[in-house]
Amino acid sequence: MQAISFTERGVAGLADMPRPTLAPGHALIRVKAAGLCHTDIDVLHGRYGEGRFPLVPGHEYAGLVEAVAEDVTGLRPGARVAVDPNLPCGTCNLCRKGMTNLCKELKAYGVTQDGGFAEYSTVRVSHLHDIGDLPFDVAALAEPLACVLNGLGNIGLTTGVRRAESALVFGGGPIGLLLALSMKARGVGDVVVADIDESRLRFAEELGLEALHPKSPEIEGRKRSFDLVADATGVPAVVESMPEFALDGGAILVFGVCAPGVRVPISPFDIFRRQLTIAGSHSLNQNLPAALELLRKDNGAMARLISHRLPLNEVLPFFSKSGGAPTMKVQFVAE
Repeated sequence: MQAISFTERGVAGLADMPRPTLAPGHALIRVKAAGLCHTDIDVLHGRYGEGRFPLVPGHEYAGLVEAVAEDVTGLRPGARVAVDPNLPCGTCNLCRKGMTNLCKELKAYGVTQDGGFAEYSTVRVSHLHDIGDLPFDVAALAEPLACVLNGLGNIGLTTGVRRAESALVFGGGPIGLLLALSMKARGVGDVVVADIDESRLRFAEELGLEALHPKSPEIEGRKRSFDLVADATGVPAVVESMPEFALDGGAILVFGVCAPGVRVPISPFDIFRRQLTIAGSHSLNQNLPAALELLRKDNGAMARLISHRLPLNEVLPFFSKSGGAPTMKVQFVAE
């Protein structure tokens, strides 16, 4: 089979590999769609995960069950499924608390085990979720969307008596727009996306979102006015500015991935006096079924975030691209 392979740190290529063999409790998946995430690039350069090479990347994927191991019941070839890539140990204290995404021994398809940028992948049956008639490319959005839902759950301001009425999202890329669209779907009426790229601002407006440049007078005039402020840029200066935009009693979600070791000054007195909530979010936790349900109910806006549907050989260059025109979600889509 063909696959993208990270042969060593910083080296990615297209490889001919044997089709993976089935282990007990596993299914062989014919991959139909797999999305590229910046985490994949970090894995390539040894900035994330264990630095295991060679490795087939890809943790956002969906496909058809081709075969199942002899001990598997309740799943048949032909099933249409999305993959939960996280592989927690199930026994550490965080796993026992249900916070499996924070497992001390966390593994993941596409990070520590071969993942979805291949024609075939073997996956534990317990990590497969039925997608019904949802298109495979849309179903492959379930993993990043589940991460978004985990973050919104950590904020705790989207439901109940403290329901958010307004939100500001810094970053108009795929994750920022998934955050904004999810907030709208959860009932947040006023959602603003801020980005320095004019093409992304125009696209956000096409999706029905208010879009503003982060240095615009309109943004400056709305300081201390948002119930939720979320970062999807990973830019330290943006994270530092977030409390300025949060309403008293509001919440700040650090979702973008800043470089390890980066520090930003935030006033503890402000957090105390203004009763601000600061939350982080790592990986998808147990939200993949909820993400699939939201994708089923979506009006097609989230599917529009897929800007490229490409064969494997044409996805490969995106692992090394820098600069140039910004993309949205790049996917490998099988014929």
